[in-house]
Amino acid sequence: MSLRHLIALIAGVALIGAAYAHDYKAGELQVGHPWARPTVPGQPSGGAYLSIENKGKTGDKLVSVASPVAKSAEIHTMSMEGNVMKMREVGSIDIKPSEKIAMQPGNGYHIMLIGLVQPLKVGDKVPLTLTFEKAGKLEVSVYVEDKSAGKGDGKDGMEHMQH
Repeated sequence: MSLRHLIALIAGVALIGAAYAHDYKAGELQVGHPWARPTVPGQPSGGAYLSIENKGKTGDKLVSVASPVAKSAEIHTMSMEGNVMKMREVGSIDIKPSEKIAMQPGNGYHIMLIGLVQPLKVGDKVPLTLTFEKAGKLEVSVYVEDKSAGKGDGKDGMEHMQH
């Protein structure tokens, strides 16, 4: 492989990495890789996930979420109690200084998109507005990805869920 080909390959990999590592900033908050699972036609709601890291010295709070692809969006927390997955809405999430909140399927926080106006398809990019108490509004793009393919652990499905 020539040096020119190697440089082109490295540049291509860097561009691909940049396309998938979509991060956003609002003040001292960094929001990383917003994504959602695909849904099937007729599915009334879907889940969205992201990380929020507070790189500042003062706390902040995620107070609301909204998206035009859903009639409403809510911040939820999920936990397992025995074999039952329990989900409940939380009004906000406190983000302490130097804290990182990682929203992921199966446990902890996530964003529920309720009353979807269209199915979420792999490859779609949907807008989401995060509103923080101090940092204000932050517009992000949520990438619809099939991250559950091949895992088969059963934890990320919505079966056995109690609301």
